[in-house]
Amino acid sequence: MRKPKNIECLYLDFDGFFASVMQQVYPKLRGKPVGVVPFAGTDRTAVIACSKEAKRAGCKNVMAIKEAKTICPELILVPQEPDLYRRAHNTLLSEISAVLPIDAIKSIDELTCRLDAHQQKNPRETARQIKERLEKYVGRYITCSIGFAPNRQLAKIAGKLNKPDGVTIWYPDMIPKALFALCLDDIPGIGKNMAQRLHKAQIYSVEQLLNLPPKHMRKIWRSVNGERLWYALHGYDIYAQKSERGMFGHGRVLPPDSRTLPKAKEIARLLLVKAARRLRREGYYSSRLMVWLAIRDGHWGQNLKLPIVNDDKALLDGLDNIWSRAEKEIPTEIVFRLHVTLVDISFASYRQIDMFLNDDEERKKWEAITQAVDGLNNKYSKTIISNGKWNPPKGGNVGGKISFTRIPSAADFW
Repeated sequence: MRKPKNIECLYLDFDGFFASVMQQVYPKLRGKPVGVVPFAGTDRTAVIACSKEAKRAGCKNVMAIKEAKTICPELILVPQEPDLYRRAHNTLLSEISAVLPIDAIKSIDELTCRLDAHQQKNPRETARQIKERLEKYVGRYITCSIGFAPNRQLAKIAGKLNKPDGVTIWYPDMIPKALFALCLDDIPGIGKNMAQRLHKAQIYSVEQLLNLPPKHMRKIWRSVNGERLWYALHGYDIYAQKSERGMFGHGRVLPPDSRTLPKAKEIARLLLVKAARRLRREGYYSSRLMVWLAIRDGHWGQNLKLPIVNDDKALLDGLDNIWSRAEKEIPTEIVFRLHVTLVDISFASYRQIDMFLNDDEERKKWEAITQAVDGLNNKYSKTIISNGKWNPPKGGNVGGKISFTRIPSAADFW
């Protein structure tokens, strides 16, 4: 295991990304507290993201609109524009790439880069070049905070210390003491449940945590991830193992006029088709469909075992099956939010036909139809053919909404 002798990683985090993009595009929002919401005309949902001005006033991402307006009465609510954020993301990547290569895109507003020998010696100059280029060619209202450290994990933590628009540099000889002043929940991977587990082990500070033997952290975490975290926080060059995809899905908060079961189903159909398109684009099949609904005073959910399929017909038939159960069990419920998820996925090359179903010819027919439909929609870069009506709800953005983890593709907005 290698321990770098110099800073090798840069971690860049855009400040209030979604709101700052809106401020850059719409001058009337500049310098004002802004909250991005799912759609206009409602106070029943949450502020998905807020600007640095709103954060200074006490607002937070994913805060209830009513609470945010109480804290900051002058908060300006603007409906999300996910395709705008996708295009801004791509533009920003292009400008950063002109300064140094991007090693990994961690989310729509975070990325990491490896530094060459010259950049390792001049980190502040590298940060200055990035910030200067973004301001010159994109605009000064989209700012970023940058951390430099021996590895990616430490650079990420460093980059969040001086937000917004800051630069933090941690050299190897500053580690691990530079972390001692932090709170446990400042460390990625330590959430509420893990913090409780640490408290039970009489660990209340980062200094106590890092003074543990690495095997002890593995024991507390109940997995090798605890030991890997110990080495990363002590400056070793540790990279997470590449994770395997486990599902494709979409969710949505429903507009007030779409919260009946029949209207919720229309949106569920669109979300499922969008998820199925992504499934096919990446060469997967699914053998289980899950549907989850947020209703008054709780939630309702069902899952359905499927043949190994990826065509719209089979998946929409599965949704009809689940929805018929909902109509029997919760016929008059108000649906506030829904999620559809395709799980138990496998690559097309691993697909095995169920001999007891004897539906191979039928499946091939519908897969050919679905492939032809995908081809036409791809050709015209929009949904011109669909299985059933294609009427996106108020606010649009079905399948392409704001995502802090997944970066939408242009096809998500068709």
